[in-house]
Amino acid sequence: MNKKYYTQPIIGFILLVLLAIFGKSLSGPKLHLHLFAGLILGYTLTRARYGFAGGIKRIYMRGEGSLSKALIVLLAVTAVAFFAVQMHSVMDGAVPSYLAEEGEKIIPGTQNVYHISIATVIGGIIFGIGMMLAGGCGSGTLADFGEGQGRAMIAFIFFVIGSGPGFYALKKFENTKLWELGGRVYLPDYFGHWGALALTLLLLLFLYYLVIRYENIRKKEGTYMDPKGDYEEFEKPLPNKEVRKFFSYETYHKLFVERWSFTVGSLVLAIGAIFVMVTMHKPWGVSTPLMTLNVAVFRNFIDFPEEIFGSFIEKVDNGLLNDGGTIRNIGLFFGCAISFLLANRFTIDFDFSFKDGLFFALGGFLLGFGARFGQGCNVGAMYSSITSFSLSGWVFLLAMSLGGIIGLKLFEGKVCVIGTLRKDQLRELKKNR
Repeated sequence: MNKKYYTQPIIGFILLVLLAIFGKSLSGPKLHLHLFAGLILGYTLTRARYGFAGGIKRIYMRGEGSLSKALIVLLAVTAVAFFAVQMHSVMDGAVPSYLAEEGEKIIPGTQNVYHISIATVIGGIIFGIGMMLAGGCGSGTLADFGEGQGRAMIAFIFFVIGSGPGFYALKKFENTKLWELGGRVYLPDYFGHWGALALTLLLLLFLYYLVIRYENIRKKEGTYMDPKGDYEEFEKPLPNKEVRKFFSYETYHKLFVERWSFTVGSLVLAIGAIFVMVTMHKPWGVSTPLMTLNVAVFRNFIDFPEEIFGSFIEKVDNGLLNDGGTIRNIGLFFGCAISFLLANRFTIDFDFSFKDGLFFALGGFLLGFGARFGQGCNVGAMYSSITSFSLSGWVFLLAMSLGGIIGLKLFEGKVCVIGTLRKDQLRELKKNR
């Protein structure tokens, strides 16, 4: 091994030490936990090459649903854990957040039981289209940015920019008659917690069946792309040796370089999400802190009405480094960077045209607008809502998936395949078209 090989891992470990020092400087143990959770979530997203947007892109473009099935496993495992947390809180006298009066205990997760309306559908569709243009979802854009992807940096900037108009539009829409046509649906209110869990698992099982059935159709059509070719040589397991020393490159490769399967990624992400739920008494979210960042960046240039943006102005006045969601997103960003550094594969990549850059910017703006207008992104409005037994999560999932397919149909062959195929696979796919 030459010295150059060790440079990135050394930087990665130094960065971990610096983050530990940064974490110690934060005010309060909750912020320490937010930072730790973000590091775990970010490291996992990168180590498993995991993304919510890919669950739609891969099965549409390649006909294989390995990531789609892993996402269903993630939802199922998390739902079971959230069920236990919510049942414990109910036995302790907690009530849903939307019914709680001052001083009452709140059932964790009910903060993500959102009002269902046409805004949920429109926001989800816009967000889904943005995912395909930007090459990633809310968490995926932040993760790719941490990995050094220039496209993600552009998408992230415009995600933040789009959040303001999206939130403003939502607040204005809340004062219309169309908003009043909708309502909240917390499944335990109708089926009890046991019934809500059973219904959620049955729906996830049905989705799993649909993915398998669609895979079989694509195999018969000859348009199925086997996922076995996904891994690059350096991230595959090393050949087994009869005798392997613990302090060896083989051990380091196993611990920090070898790619995790999507299923392993699902299980570790579930642990991270459960950690957030148990320690913070509310689920994981990504896009709300980006709205806070929007206010922090633009408040000197734009007049943010207090009656609309009051909660975000308060967070900014209190300091971004005192906002738990912001700290968790910082941890996620650096968790992704550290994962690539330890694997010696971190690069700054701006290998795209100006035209592609415009697509990424538009995609990022749509992500931000859709997330705020739809009351959340793929994490808060879909993942955390479904696993907290809110019907709004299922509505957002359907709308986001529809938007993703629309985006793929409209922009197929342009930038939408990014994040789905390696560059060599992409060249081969274009050659065969």
